[in-house]
Amino acid sequence: MEYEVKDLPAVRVAYLRYKGPFGAPIGEFWKEVFTPWQKAFGLVGKVTYGVAQDDPSTTPPDQCRYDACVEVSADYPVKEPAKEATIPGGRYAVAKFKGTGDQVPQVWGEFFGQLQAEGKVVAGACFERYPADYAMDPATGVFEAELCIPVK
Repeated sequence: MEYEVKDLPAVRVAYLRYKGPFGAPIGEFWKEVFTPWQKAFGLVGKVTYGVAQDDPSTTPPDQCRYDACVEVSADYPVKEPAKEATIPGGRYAVAKFKGTGDQVPQVWGEFFGQLQAEGKVVAGACFERYPADYAMDPATGVFEAELCIPVK
């Protein structure tokens, strides 16, 4: 898998948490829960992030946590049901993804495995980054994102 190593800045985000199996159900969470919330709070047209809080290879599927996040300014008042967090800045391997929600877990696994084999992975948050003009093809479910893994 091709990737670039980039130094990314820390980002303040507002997020909603999903708990359950990774893959296609997360896409439903974005569509049914996160996007309506994002629109209701005037947070459309901003960079969004998906942060896996657990390793699905070692955590039972019903216990996996995933945060759907949107970038907010330092003075934005985060209100319930959202919570506030900071995605840490640092050095990340960044790979481009284009596909459907059900393809994401396999691609993550391949990317992480490749970086582990190269001896580059360090502890830290792994996340998906979606552009401010993010769009999913309604006919095919195909979308684009960047997969980001902290590296040495």
